[in-house]
Amino acid sequence: MDTSEYVESDVRRPAIQFIPVGVVRNQSRDASWGEKLGALTWEARAARMKEQLETVSEIVIDCDVAGALDGIEDFSHLVIVYWPHLFPEDRRRPLRVHPMGNPDFPLVGVFATHSPVRPNPILITVVRLVARRGNVLSVTGLDALDESPVLDIKPYLPGQEVGDAYVPDWMKTLHREFSEREERHGMDRS
Repeated sequence: MDTSEYVESDVRRPAIQFIPVGVVRNQSRDASWGEKLGALTWEARAARMKEQLETVSEIVIDCDVAGALDGIEDFSHLVIVYWPHLFPEDRRRPLRVHPMGNPDFPLVGVFATHSPVRPNPILITVVRLVARRGNVLSVTGLDALDESPVLDIKPYLPGQEVGDAYVPDWMKTLHREFSEREERHGMDRS
C-alpha cells in the first residue's frame, strides 16, 4: 500500500463519549461475526442476517428523552444509529477486510464496507416503523443485537436517495443475495 500521498492530520482528536438514548430489545443474540455464525459460509451468513432483518425488534427509549419521539409516528422509516456492544475490542483494529468474510471478494478498507469491524463501530441502519407505544418503537429491518445501545434516531427522508450512486461488483453480489432470497420466499418489499 503506497502511503506517499497520505497527509497527516495536525488536528488534536479528543476522545468522545456517547450516552445512549435507548436500547434494542429482540431475540438476536449471535452476531454475524460471532462464534456460531462466523463459521458459516458468507451466503449462509447473509441468509441468517436477512432473517434477522425480517423480525420485529423494539427500541426502548429512556424516559428522560422520550419526548424526543413526538411526531416520529408520522414517518414510515427511521435511521437508527447504534453501538455493537458485544463486538470484541481486539477486533476493531483491522483496517482491511474481505466483505462478509468471503475471500472471493477483494480485500478492501473497512470504510468501504458496512462491517462492524472498524475503528469506531458506530453502525446505522434504516428500519420500518411498525408502531409506537409511548417510549417503545416496534420496527423491522434492525440488524442490531439484543441490548445494543441506541445512540440516535433520525427520520428517513426519501430525498436521501442518490440517483447516480454506484457500487463495486462485490457489493452488487451481496445485495443480489439478499434480493434473491427475498424473491424466493415471496416477501413484499413495501
